[in-house]
Amino acid sequence: QLQLVESGGGLVQPGGSLRLSCAASGFAQNDYAIGWLRQAPGKEREGVSCISSSSSATYFADSVKGRFTISRDNAKNTVYLQMNSLKPEDTGVYYCAAKFTRDYYWCSVSADAYDEWGQGTQVTVSS
Repeated sequence: QLQLVESGGGLVQPGGSLRLSCAASGFAQNDYAIGWLRQAPGKEREGVSCISSSSSATYFADSVKGRFTISRDNAKNTVYLQMNSLKPEDTGVYYCAAKFTRDYYWCSVSADAYDEWGQGTQVTVSS
């Protein structure tokens, strides 16, 4: 059974940092591109970042560029989203999603692109 589990969310002050983890089970994550998307209350889900299966390609939304980084440890079947200089507008539920692909350079921040989803982890940026 394929499963993605996010962790690492929480309450942080503006300017603070969090590292989110997306742990996969039931499949080899190195065959999958991984995306991080978030959803704020009353808003549509938006793409934040993604990483290709080979880690050769990454993408960041303009709103997080320069503040967030993404990486993966295929030995641990885990993808990380390091979030620095957090702002209140980063608040939301963060989801990781996976798509099997043989294209080692493909990833997407479109929700429609992904087949597997985690349950989400809450990130709240507030003083």
